[in-house]
Amino acid sequence: MADFKIAPSILAADFARIGEEVDNVIKSGADVVHFDVMDNHYVPNLTIGPLVCDALRKHGVTADIDVHLMVKPVDRIIPDFIDAGASYITFHPEASEHIDRTLQMIREGGCKSGLVFNPATPLSILKHVMDKVDIILLMSVNPGFGGQSFIPETLVKLREARKMIDESGYDITLEIDGGVKVDNIKEVAEAGADMFVAGSAVFNAKNDKDADVYNTVIKQFRDELAKVGK
Repeated sequence: MADFKIAPSILAADFARIGEEVDNVIKSGADVVHFDVMDNHYVPNLTIGPLVCDALRKHGVTADIDVHLMVKPVDRIIPDFIDAGASYITFHPEASEHIDRTLQMIREGGCKSGLVFNPATPLSILKHVMDKVDIILLMSVNPGFGGQSFIPETLVKLREARKMIDESGYDITLEIDGGVKVDNIKEVAEAGADMFVAGSAVFNAKNDKDADVYNTVIKQFRDELAKVGK
């Protein structure tokens, strides 16, 4: 099976128990912690910043932390997340005055760098910076709020991005974020994605009577991904 990665978004977690929530999803088989940063400016919501990322590291989280910056301007906050222990830092091209420089800043800080594309943002920018991108994140919903439905047109865009990556020869992860569920993850993977952000599909499944619910959901994801190509 391909090296698929599951990245639960803590936007949907219980923030009163955030350290425990992250521990539980990692123990249940998640690979990456997805960290949504919103500024109530670039997107109409306000979430968390580098102090929470730093707190998770101090709590003992060793898994990769995938920081998705939905802030504008973006350059000012990047060093803070580098210092806080981010593994990947991705940003929207609309949020940077100089995309090439922002990507270089992330890599020079020791993190993997990436670009995020909203549903209506074309991929054309990529052809100029493929050598500086470690991850491409496609939004399959409009950014700002969790729990939205997957936009089907994203499958076409995924195939386009996968073709660009394969033709480039670079080792680039293709990530998808928004509306990923057990019943569509196989189709999304077949379109080219290899890292899957899932927030409400994971965290909202929990109930107090089922301590193993994260294991159950993540196993269902794995079972569907195992069918890819068959």
